[in-house]
Amino acid sequence: MQNQLTNQLQGYLRIRITGYSPERFLNLCKHKEIEIWGLEAKHNAYEMYMTVKGFRELKPILRKTRTRITILERYGVPFFFHKYRKRKMFFAGVLLCIGLIFVLSKFIWNIEIEGNQTITDDVLIEYLETEHIYHGMKISDVKCEEIVTNIRKQFNDIIWVSASLEGCNLIIAVKENTDTFQVSQTEEEPADIIANADGVITEIITRSGVPCVNEGDSVMAGDMLVSGTVEVKNDAGEVIREDYKEADADIYAEVTLTYEDLCETLYEVKEYTKDRHKQVYLNIFGYRVALGIRKSETENYEIASEETQLKLNQNFYLPISYGVYRGKTYQLKKIERTKEEKEEILNHNLELYCKELEESGAIVLDKKIQMTEEANCMRAKGYLKVKQSIGTTRKSVDF
Repeated sequence: MQNQLTNQLQGYLRIRITGYSPERFLNLCKHKEIEIWGLEAKHNAYEMYMTVKGFRELKPILRKTRTRITILERYGVPFFFHKYRKRKMFFAGVLLCIGLIFVLSKFIWNIEIEGNQTITDDVLIEYLETEHIYHGMKISDVKCEEIVTNIRKQFNDIIWVSASLEGCNLIIAVKENTDTFQVSQTEEEPADIIANADGVITEIITRSGVPCVNEGDSVMAGDMLVSGTVEVKNDAGEVIREDYKEADADIYAEVTLTYEDLCETLYEVKEYTKDRHKQVYLNIFGYRVALGIRKSETENYEIASEETQLKLNQNFYLPISYGVYRGKTYQLKKIERTKEEKEEILNHNLELYCKELEESGAIVLDKKIQMTEEANCMRAKGYLKVKQSIGTTRKSVDF
């Protein structure tokens, strides 16, 4: 491997030997310790590789052996530079590239966060920027000890931090404390529970406060359901004081909900034409350069765009992006729905409405919906009986 590298730097040749005594030529080369490799017999000649230094020592050997030498190929750095000696800009570019790589190697181009679970990379990157640790800063300005200390002070959930430099990468490894949790302690404010809809109470489970209604009672929106004012009495049954608590209860009632929906007979659909348009653009530091002419937008013209921002790594985004506009024209066409289609749409909407009620915790007990055909639409109208929670919290007025 070392000989190959030396030969490439010093240069070597592939030659052909012909003449009276090529065998004697080879023996004399061995005697003078001239390096030869890749020896091959070709008809009445020999082809081989030889260093430039060895080639310069062949003149007396050629004279003694009455052989002739032909250079077939030249290899190595000296011949490369000689071949392109007039291309000064090429070598200037090579030197510039080497210099640029050397300069860029002095900066941080990637900040990698490892080990974080609850604290995201973006949060840590934004904090590091406030501490003047950012992509593109000088490696000599990075103080790993200060980074570790500042992160520990800023984030209480991080119990261990390490920062290290690997080339142009700043690697920050953290370990979070996932074994502890914080219990929020909020001061209890006195509050009552009132009805937020009309209905008949079907179930009430009180955990705190004084219930004001029973199962089977009819209530209206705004009525008191559970009071947060608790009377404290003595042995004689006399009220000695009142305690104010936050009422807590599960209250369910049978509620009647009105329902109305309509489906238009005529509706419009888009029929796209073959007139399509595409424009590619480049966005550099907020300045947009478009490639191609963008068609003027008409009333029936639909446009969509896609844009991609360039980045060197996962967290280092460049102020350069590219995208494409895709536009197409269309015509509006009116289509008339049949009676069956309108009924199907209204039934589908009703099913979605009932599903939303069930997802919110309500139970649909009964539904009576009537569909009637009108001039330009079909209307669905009626009511639904549901069992749902009707309690809402209100701060105590007397407190």
